[in-house]
Amino acid sequence: MPDTDNEPPLVDAHFHIYTTDLPLAPNAWHKPPEDAGVEKLIGLLDEHGIALGVVAAASLHGEYNDYVRDALRRYRRLRATAIVSPSISVYELERMRDDGFVGIRLMWRTLSEAPDIASPDYRRLLRRVADLGWHVHLIERADRLPAMMREIEAAGARMVIDHMGMPEAGKGVDDPGFRLVLEAIDRGRTWVKLSAGYRFKPPSAAADCAGELIKRTGGERLVWASDWPFAAYENRVTYGETMAALSEWVPDPAMRRRIGGRNALELYCM
Repeated sequence: MPDTDNEPPLVDAHFHIYTTDLPLAPNAWHKPPEDAGVEKLIGLLDEHGIALGVVAAASLHGEYNDYVRDALRRYRRLRATAIVSPSISVYELERMRDDGFVGIRLMWRTLSEAPDIASPDYRRLLRRVADLGWHVHLIERADRLPAMMREIEAAGARMVIDHMGMPEAGKGVDDPGFRLVLEAIDRGRTWVKLSAGYRFKPPSAAADCAGELIKRTGGERLVWASDWPFAAYENRVTYGETMAALSEWVPDPAMRRRIGGRNALELYCM
């Protein structure tokens, strides 16, 4: 009989693909030191027994989604989020949906001043996202999260929170942003990625946050992700280590199958 205790996740819900020759956004916070192309990604998924994956839009490239679009057309086992202008037309969004995009990403945590999510253009974009059945994939500073969550929820769109809310160093489960994520979960339309534990300070805080999320949800509306190629941590983390972290955070095999499989399949319509 197969060893179901150690079976790999079915879906990796967050990784990036890019090459060093792609144009960087003016406010890019990191310059990739080496290619992390789609062929390398597919090789890693196959090597680790993972069938499906979701490309997270890399803020490094702003609204340049061409490389991801081409990857979706070549590999139908992939889905993706995109960074888009709030003025994008519904016709462009529908074409992106047909290519395999499933949401937009608002990666505003690194910005000293965030765009006005309550502006007419963003309200229209959020409504279109909801109408398409997409989600808003975000990571933001705690002081700006309430306004973002309010507008996204008012539009009827689902939220997906990166990296367990990425608490500030030393705060862990007591981080105000993390507490806001827990409150959003209770309202029923927010999903959270168990991912990027290597970015937490101290690293033990990742297990604490994962435990709190599991206690709050019973494993529902949680997904697992590798965060490959580990931007700014390249060559310090391996793909296998991110899978091992899931086993550490979620020791129950049945719950791991739910988080690494069914939940993601439902969220991303795979």
